[in-house]
Amino acid sequence: PVGFYGKTCNIFSLMILYNLAVANGEKNFLKIMKRCLSCGKKQKKLTVFLLFFSRRTQSLHGPSPVTTFGPKACMLKNPKAVMHIQDPASQRLTWNKPPKSVLVIKKIQDVSLLQPFKELCIFLTEQKNMIVYVERKVLEDPAIANDESFVAVKKNFCTFREDFDDLSNRVDFIICLGGDGTLLYASSLFQESVPPVMAFHLGSLGFLTPFNFDTYQSQVTQVIEGNAAIILRSRLKVKVVKESREKSKTKDKNLIITNGDDEPSRKTMQYQVLNEVVVDRGPSSYLSNVDLFLDGHLITTVQGDGVIVSTPTGSTAYAVAAGASMIHPNVPAILITPICPHSLSFRPIVVPAGVELKIMLSREARNNAWVSFDGRKRQEIGHGDSITITTSCFPVPSICFRDPVNDWFESLAQCLHWNVRKKQSHLSSEEEEEF
Repeated sequence: PVGFYGKTCNIFSLMILYNLAVANGEKNFLKIMKRCLSCGKKQKKLTVFLLFFSRRTQSLHGPSPVTTFGPKACMLKNPKAVMHIQDPASQRLTWNKPPKSVLVIKKIQDVSLLQPFKELCIFLTEQKNMIVYVERKVLEDPAIANDESFVAVKKNFCTFREDFDDLSNRVDFIICLGGDGTLLYASSLFQESVPPVMAFHLGSLGFLTPFNFDTYQSQVTQVIEGNAAIILRSRLKVKVVKESREKSKTKDKNLIITNGDDEPSRKTMQYQVLNEVVVDRGPSSYLSNVDLFLDGHLITTVQGDGVIVSTPTGSTAYAVAAGASMIHPNVPAILITPICPHSLSFRPIVVPAGVELKIMLSREARNNAWVSFDGRKRQEIGHGDSITITTSCFPVPSICFRDPVNDWFESLAQCLHWNVRKKQSHLSSEEEEEF
């Protein structure tokens, strides 16, 4: 994944030193550390010391496999390294420059969020001297527009409009007030690099929002100062190619049209998806009938209500309701889940994150299909159209309350009540004697 999020932020790590430590042992790593400490740069000293003293004895990725098998067999060495893997538990955030701008995303038309929104904005502008970006329709809310005590603060806001304004080089980090939908909306605003996201639990579910608003001042201050734990939530890069003879004049910023005079035009739309891509039968009474390809090979035909292609983050959303397993966001994978399949043996499967999936309408399909991306941009898919899905190199850096593992299990327990039951009582001494 890309290690830079916004214009002033990157992963708090020294990958070269870490890889050398693993490859050459602790002694060589100490030599390199001493050499770096002699450079006289305080930031490098702090980085190296934190990296050395915060090293975990065990990585979340597990140990590297032994590549010799028996007395004579071994793994063929690949001269091209695909990627360097860092322990997800050691991923932390730092700033290249002090952050100056913040995007505040508030759930629209929620009266209960008005007071937290105002308190946060006053804190950011008056105490932290931050440039605050808000969506224009948030300020059009009568409860905010007619509040005279909030006029002075509101004048300093910068506004934007979805699908019209580009925020990629303006925002240093994002604060979400609401439920999981606010984080999904924040992801949709950035089709490439996403600034770090801090999500406060002020909605109904809150699986992706680990922070409580009661201590927002200290939590936000800690993020601004740096050294916050993050989890990289992978996204799906989706390309939709649609064939049509109609010359559309749409203003969708994700749309690219290529056509000739008499040839059918091809409309190509690209999306970054945090949760899932859902292909379903829509309003039709017939079963959906779509072909599923993996790296160019047809692996199956989905006949049922549809199919869900989700990220590990999305595995706890629509996919888990359809019977899929829950996957930790640090596991590099893509989850394929059928929706009410007309087959007793079609179970959800997990495929490697590096594969390319393609979904097309089958020739035998009696009706068109419909596709949506994180529940938005819903559109019809006909014969000749295709949906290509790969893992994006632009993840969503979500700031953790504690760490990636504890936050995830805390969400399972608090939001989904995972494995909650009345505990079995122990046997008394008399009952034990009977057995």
